[in-house]
Amino acid sequence: MNKPIVFVFARAPLYGTVKSRLAKDIGKMEALRFYRRTLFDLVDRLRRDGRYEVKLAVTPKSWKDQSGLWPRGIERVDQGNGDLGQRMIHVLRSSRARLSIIVGSDIPGITQAHIGDAVRALGQRSFVVGPAIDGGYWLIGARHPSRLRLDALRGVRWSSPHARLDTVARLNDVAVLQSVLMDVDDGAAFAAYNAQKR
Repeated sequence: MNKPIVFVFARAPLYGTVKSRLAKDIGKMEALRFYRRTLFDLVDRLRRDGRYEVKLAVTPKSWKDQSGLWPRGIERVDQGNGDLGQRMIHVLRSSRARLSIIVGSDIPGITQAHIGDAVRALGQRSFVVGPAIDGGYWLIGARHPSRLRLDALRGVRWSSPHARLDTVARLNDVAVLQSVLMDVDDGAAFAAYNAQKR
């Protein structure tokens, strides 16, 4: 039996191109350091769990083959074109019939246990999402990704408090994980994250 695939959704970690809202509060260099550290730590943590195959889903495509930017020894796939929903569906469908999950690369709290919870949820439901504090989500998964329509997430209000509710309404048969995690998008979230680490 093929292992489930966990795709880490990632933007090329380049100065001035990642975490723009966070960069306004803490500076571009510190935002880049945070993003790169979080990305590499997350990939390393998830790869240590042999139950899943971990891949990077990257953007922009022109940086996909720049091996020095990315964690070593991990397959990279292109996110494709379109809005966030279209790119997520493109990546999920690329796994064909294998159970697949996408996680964000800027969520430092994701653990192997969270992935296990999502896989178990997909044993009961067609889809799963992991709720974020801001109304979005840090994880989305599909039991049968090849059956996803390309327009399945059309109309979702991305980067808003409605993103998760819109997604659940469009997909139907969705399990919502109990773990509510924080994506670090601004200075207040960054300060809260650092306070948690102490």
